[in-house]
Amino acid sequence: MSQTSLTAYYVKEIDAVAPRIHDLCKLAIRCNLEMSEEQMDALQYVTLFNIEARYEECKQDFYKKCTREFTETNIDTIEGVRAWLLEKINS
Repeated sequence: MSQTSLTAYYVKEIDAVAPRIHDLCKLAIRCNLEMSEEQMDALQYVTLFNIEARYEECKQDFYKKCTREFTETNIDTIEGVRAWLLEKINS
C-alpha cells in the first residue's frame, strides 16, 4: 500500500511516470517529499518487508518473524505511513 501511495504522490508532484524502484526512501527522495527521521525510518522498514516477502530465499525467515504481536505492531506502522502519504496526496 505504501508503494502505491508513494507512487501516486510522485505522479502528482513530478507529473511523470514514477521510476520502477522498490526502495521507498529513494522514491520519496526523488519526489522531494519532506519527511521526518521517523517517517524515513518507517519507509526503510516497509521496504525491508517488500524484499523479504518477494524473494524465496528470504520468505521462510520472514514468516517465522510474523507473530501476532509483530504483525499487529507493523500493521499500525504501515497504516500510519499510508495515512500520512494519502494526506500528502490530497493536499
